[in-house]
Amino acid sequence: VQLVESGGGLVQAGDSLKVSCAVSGGTFILYFMAWFRQAPGKEREFVAGISWSEVNTFYADSVKGRFTISRVNAKNTVYLQMNNLQPEDTAVYYCAAGRQPTSNILPREYDYWGQGTQVTVSS
Repeated sequence: VQLVESGGGLVQAGDSLKVSCAVSGGTFILYFMAWFRQAPGKEREFVAGISWSEVNTFYADSVKGRFTISRVNAKNTVYLQMNNLQPEDTAVYYCAAGRQPTSNILPREYDYWGQGTQVTVSS
């Protein structure tokens, strides 16, 4: 299974950005999908997750109300819409796929990872 992120970039505080993750080589609907991020010198942290049915979504408190995760199963793609970005959102954003993560927020529960896309927010 291959995951390829795209859409990162440099934006100013208050701007919006949408990152995408295209999945290939597996049965997309079998996977719970999530976004993580990792800033320099920090551990990788959970940002948002979505079930295969698109019904259940989960967010870190730090992004709740600003970020929205979605997926289009027909396109094997998961998205992260990020609004009102702040400098503390600066990180490499990773897409992750897991068959049955027992804990959505733990990186070790995920089976496949993308290479990451850089998001930089200037003040």
